[in-house]
Amino acid sequence: ASSALQAAFRPPLAACVRSNSNRAAISHLHRQLYGRLYPVLLVSTDGSTVRLRYSEPKRILMLPLDSSTLPEAERKARLRRHFPSKPKAKEEETFEGIDLDTYKKFWKK
Repeated sequence: ASSALQAAFRPPLAACVRSNSNRAAISHLHRQLYGRLYPVLLVSTDGSTVRLRYSEPKRILMLPLDSSTLPEAERKARLRRHFPSKPKAKEEETFEGIDLDTYKKFWKK
């Protein structure tokens, strides 16, 4: 009988979790400022990498590519990849060129 009483008065497992500033959400820590610096891999535009300490816990930072330094052909190719053209409208099929006698066997009598 005493074990049943202890089980009845035991708080649920979710109540044991501390809710303070160090509690992490499912996706990331919801903070404006972090108390330390974190090791991060910085990738520059030419592909070289540098390890540095960053204020947010991330794995990789990539520097944006400056399109004004690219040759004209490569810059246009990048723009085409980023903004593909709209798909062209297809022509509707007409039934004028179809011989109906070839499909006569599928009709119900």
